[in-house]
Amino acid sequence: MSQNTIRVDTLVIGSGPVGSAFARELVEGGHHVCMIDAGARLSRRPGEHLKNSFLYQRNLDLFSSVIRGHLHVLSVPSDREPVVTLDPAAYQVDLDRYRGFVQNNQNPEQDPAKHLTAAAAVYAVGGMATHWTCATPRHHPSVERSGLLPPAEWDSLYEAGERLLNTRTDAFEHSVRHQVVADVLRSEYTDLPEPYGVRNLPLAVERRTDNPRYVRWTGADTVLGPLADGHHDGTFNLLAEHLCRRLVLSADGSAVEYAEVQDLADSRTLRVEAAHYVVACGAVLTPQLLYVSHIRPEPLGRYLTEQPVAFCQIVLRQSIVDGIESDPRFADSVREHRERVPQDPVPIPADDPEPQVWIPVSESRPWHCQIHRDAFHYGDVAPNVDGRLIVDLRWFGIVEPSYGNRVTFSDTHQDVFGMPQPTFTYTLGKEDRVHQHAMMRDMLRAANVLGGFLPGSEPQFVQPGLPLHITGTTRMGDNADTSVVDTDSKVWGVDNLYLGGNGVIPRGTASNPTLTSVAMALKSARHILDRSGAR
Repeated sequence: MSQNTIRVDTLVIGSGPVGSAFARELVEGGHHVCMIDAGARLSRRPGEHLKNSFLYQRNLDLFSSVIRGHLHVLSVPSDREPVVTLDPAAYQVDLDRYRGFVQNNQNPEQDPAKHLTAAAAVYAVGGMATHWTCATPRHHPSVERSGLLPPAEWDSLYEAGERLLNTRTDAFEHSVRHQVVADVLRSEYTDLPEPYGVRNLPLAVERRTDNPRYVRWTGADTVLGPLADGHHDGTFNLLAEHLCRRLVLSADGSAVEYAEVQDLADSRTLRVEAAHYVVACGAVLTPQLLYVSHIRPEPLGRYLTEQPVAFCQIVLRQSIVDGIESDPRFADSVREHRERVPQDPVPIPADDPEPQVWIPVSESRPWHCQIHRDAFHYGDVAPNVDGRLIVDLRWFGIVEPSYGNRVTFSDTHQDVFGMPQPTFTYTLGKEDRVHQHAMMRDMLRAANVLGGFLPGSEPQFVQPGLPLHITGTTRMGDNADTSVVDTDSKVWGVDNLYLGGNGVIPRGTASNPTLTSVAMALKSARHILDRSGAR
């Protein structure tokens, strides 16, 4: 293999919203940045949200298959059950002879009883932001947010993160369904104090001015801004399908000397030398890279948390739908719809935007509630169901960090990229279970006033790992014994290595983590600029 050398100020590994936030802040601060991602580029602008396509805006439910197609499950327990219906003449072998041989990336080290079954990664430029929900709430100041940063600094970082992500609350407020769902829930939840009552869900999205029927969902390209359009005077380079094999430390282990990067398209090995290194590959693949690089602080992969999710889908009550016809707020919309499609029995316009309603986390209700319609890799709606009448309810709970909940990496088995195989050990504590039961009861309260359950989508807890909101695996802290990075996201004991992503969040959370991770990335990037004298 040939080896070429690239020299830059900062190497950013991972091209999701967090890596993109690092890149933009650093380039605008004067750094020359190289960003790499093991995945391919899927859109004209690098990292664009794939749901911006005309087809998926016209039919939201078609997007669910796109999401499933891009999720790579991280750990699959070995299945040693024999295929008893196999033709007796077909090749067969004693299953005991397969011991020690792993096929199809099954993981013989994974205990199915302590597993995050649906934990997954996306290998693509833009990462999860190629298909994410775009929900960007701020974390509750006492229930979720870390006290490692003062409140004023959090507020400033959140404001900067919201600008980068283009967070708004107004893109769906004119929707008929949004308004009636919010009205019903406000009438039910009169006991909630402000600002924790029923509200519009903060979303990284903007309604298009050229065609207001459609919106533009934020992807990594939004965060990159002018960098995504090539406006960077050669100070930014994005390399797709380039995998960082390892970070090589100096002889004394105090700094990263270079990164060994494989060009997956032609198997070239690149040596990338930088003054600073940022790893933002997600809450599992980031500690994986540290592990294979023999950067293994004791808390690495520990204190893992993931959000339990209660889910159901309801069909709106007859009385709610009938009330739309006589509501003066909707008179013009309903009349125009009746004139355009007189045979439609439903008074909701066919192009009425989805509801996007939110009940925030509060001290008395430590769960985050999304009452909306969106494409997920679960909860599909059948073609014979009128999607205008369906509302999704997702209640996200908090699990407190536990030293024993962790992801480890194998010295024997490898994943599809030839990196150490991740294995999860994850269980809920007694109090966690009590809280999730209360959360389910609260979701049923909301469902009851909105309508009846869609058959097949009755109330349930989704598979562990399905939210894709793992935190804590590279957690931030104020000492090296219980954390992997300091409050500037620098790895303890490694002078030029910084981490980004949900794994840095040190507490259990119920709200979507992306905004908080971007805010922490901005703090870290500014620290890098200060150290290099660029600010």
